Amino acid sequence: MRIISGKYAKRNLYTLKSRKTRPTSDKVKESLFNSLGQFFNGGQVLDLYGGSGALGIEAVSRGCEHATIVDINYAAVEIIRKNVALTKEDKRFSVYKMPSNAALNYFAKKALKFDLIFLDSPYAKQKIAADMKKMDELELLNEKAIVVAETDDETELGAIPDFSLIKDHHLGKTIVRIYRKEN
Repeated sequence: MRIISGKYAKRNLYTLKSRKTRPTSDKVKESLFNSLGQFFNGGQVLDLYGGSGALGIEAVSRGCEHATIVDINYAAVEIIRKNVALTKEDKRFSVYKMPSNAALNYFAKKALKFDLIFLDSPYAKQKIAADMKKMDELELLNEKAIVVAETDDETELGAIPDFSLIKDHHLGKTIVRIYRKEN
C-alpha cells in the first residue's frame, strides 16, 4: 500500500497484519480520489476508522490542510503514527486511540468541524448511517461536507436524512458511496 498522488506520492505505508483491519486497496483509493477530484484546496479531514491512516494521509497529500485519524485498536494507532511520521509533517495530523462514538463526542466538545469524512469501518457497517446522523446532530460537519462510506457489496445503507447520495461506485466486492451534507 502506498500514497498514490500529491506531496507524499509513492511513499510506501505500513499496514497492520490483522483480520481486524481491512485496508483500502490502491485501486479503490485511486478510484475514490478520482471521484472526489484529484486535488483539494485546504479543508479538514476526519478518518473515523483509520486502520493504517492511508485515506487521511492521501487527502492531506492531495491538498487538504489537516487530517484527524481515529482508531480503537492500539496496534492500528501505532501503524498510523508510523505512517504519519513518513510525511515529515506531523503537525498536519492528529491521531486518536478511542472508540468512534467517544471520538465524535470529544470533537463536538472541542467544536471541531470537518469538510471530508471517511467512514470505512471494518466491523458493524450498519454504524455508518448512525455515525453520519450523530455527526450531523453534533454539528461536526461544515457546509456541504462530503462523507465517503466504504462497505462490502452486501451492505445497504438506505436513505440517510440530511445527506444526498451523489456517487455510488461498485469496485469488485467494495462499494464506495459519496454523500454531501445538505443544509
